[in-house]
Amino acid sequence: MAKGDDIEDRLIDFAVMIINLCAGLPTTVAGRHVAGQLVRSGTAPAAHYSEARGAESSRDFIHKLGICLKELNESSVWLKIVLRSKMSPDARVQPILAECIELSRIVNSSIQTARRNAQ
Repeated sequence: MAKGDDIEDRLIDFAVMIINLCAGLPTTVAGRHVAGQLVRSGTAPAAHYSEARGAESSRDFIHKLGICLKELNESSVWLKIVLRSKMSPDARVQPILAECIELSRIVNSSIQTARRNAQ
């Protein structure tokens, strides 16, 4: 497995978890709004990470990883909104939120390493 494949696979799995969670959210105005926002922010990190892996420079790599991290951070907020509003059972949302936080830490660490290596 090439370096980074495992993280990309986890980000793809995270996107699938988000899609499945959103499919089960209420069809109310609020539920549709949250689902739409969460699908966008929760599926984007995998694509941004893939783009970062093909970056043309270390600066481009850091920038694209930064976008990946921003999308993960946004997803974390939407997941917390789902939890607090009780749109889905806590037992269903908590593992997804935990994975989101862990992926955020991994991507942030990669950004910090890339910044050090670029100096």
